[in-house]
Amino acid sequence: MLTFAPAIEIHESHLKWGRRAIPWRDIRRVDQTKWAVPLALKLALQDGRHLLLIYPGDPDSSDNLLRHIRRNARLALLDGVPYRQFWGEPPALEPRVLAGPKYQLLRPEDEAEIERMFRRLKSVGRLEPRGSDEE
Repeated sequence: MLTFAPAIEIHESHLKWGRRAIPWRDIRRVDQTKWAVPLALKLALQDGRHLLLIYPGDPDSSDNLLRHIRRNARLALLDGVPYRQFWGEPPALEPRVLAGPKYQLLRPEDEAEIERMFRRLKSVGRLEPRGSDEE
C-alpha cells in the first residue's frame, strides 16, 4: 500500500498530495499520530474534511516533511497548540491607535452656548423664535 501512496510536494502556496493541491490557508489542524516511520499526519481542513496523510520515507525525510508542513500551516493548530505558541513566537500584538493631541478650539463660554443651541434645536426643531422678523 505504501508503495502506491501519492507523492507529497511542498510549495510556497500549497501542499500537493498526489493530484490534490491544498492551500496552506485551508489547513486548520495538523496532528501527528504515533507513527513516525512511516509518517502519518491527520489534517483538518477549513471545509470540515479530514485527511490522513501517510509518507513512507526514512526518519530524516519524515522529520523534514513534518517540519515544513508545520511551518507553512500558519492558521492551523499544531498538535492542538496554536501556531505562534508552538513555535515559541510572541503573540501578535493588536495595533494600538494613538489618540492625537487635543486642542481647545472654543472657550468654555462658547462651548456652553453651542450646547444650549443644540439642545434647543433638538427639542424645538429650529433655533429662531417663531415671531422672528426674518422669513
